[in-house]
Amino acid sequence: MNKEEQVMAGLWNIFKKRMWLDSFKMKDRLRGYNPSEVHCIAFIGEEDDSNVTKLAESFEMTRGAISKLTKKLVKKELIESYQKPNNNKEVYFRLTEQGKAIFMIHEELHREFKDRDHPFFKQVTEEQFNVILNFAEKYNMHLDAEIKKLGVDMKLDHF
Repeated sequence: MNKEEQVMAGLWNIFKKRMWLDSFKMKDRLRGYNPSEVHCIAFIGEEDDSNVTKLAESFEMTRGAISKLTKKLVKKELIESYQKPNNNKEVYFRLTEQGKAIFMIHEELHREFKDRDHPFFKQVTEEQFNVILNFAEKYNMHLDAEIKKLGVDMKLDHF
């Protein structure tokens, strides 16, 4: 395996292990909610005046997929829709009390994961961080250029 393949395999292994490790607590503490629902709740909890357009852009999903997801969350009474008095056209979302509880669990879990990994990151030098960040920025720019060459807007139906 050459260096390029080793780097990609190493990054992929980090991602898989992190997702696997995090999933135990997520599945236990957020039982009954899928990742799309939880991330949508988290976005609405963090962003004022969340709407279908903002959610679709943030998650790189279609507006149709977001509409389906938000209808599901409204039905589960995790979010509610509202309109501003001066704008009857646009529909916005906010968390219900039950949605706020899910949001808080999600935030607590992320703090726990950060605390778990903090001892490792404490050992990383500023120079090492800069090398990794530089690599990530350049590789992301390369991938953006490749996506642009395809002439399509990058939309995913999941996240």
